[in-house]
Amino acid sequence: MKKSLKLCALLCGLTLMTLLVSACMTDSRSGSVYSRDQARVTHSVYYGTILRVANVTIEGKSEGLGTLAGGAAGGVLGSSVGSGSGRAIATVGGAIVGALAGSAIEKGSTTSAGVELEVELDNGELLAIVQEKDAVYNVGDRVRVLKDARGTARVRQ
Repeated sequence: MKKSLKLCALLCGLTLMTLLVSACMTDSRSGSVYSRDQARVTHSVYYGTILRVANVTIEGKSEGLGTLAGGAAGGVLGSSVGSGSGRAIATVGGAIVGALAGSAIEKGSTTSAGVELEVELDNGELLAIVQEKDAVYNVGDRVRVLKDARGTARVRQ
């Protein structure tokens, strides 16, 4: 019985690691990173001047992978505690605590530093664009703004 419990714990641990690693692989919000869908798509190019720069936080996502993995790991760990009804309570408690911890870890690992850039285009239009903080931007910098047909925009130097 102990051998099957150890095997189950090992498999759940490997599943947890896989899910947490995949949860850490985030979609980039950087001005210099393009998704596969944005490659080979035309972008309109506008030139302008930065009027304002503000540091922001781009909130992480919680898609449930961390919750699921944490709950599974917590349940497995809880099931190894006590016996009888105490084991059942520990299993449920471990699953709940693990799920909460897994969700928090997923959200924290996908949160990133960002920058809000207010740009006045040469045609007079004002834009505010939020993207990952991947370069240093200063008020007065001349920049390019690239927009695709869906309205996605990015600032580049």
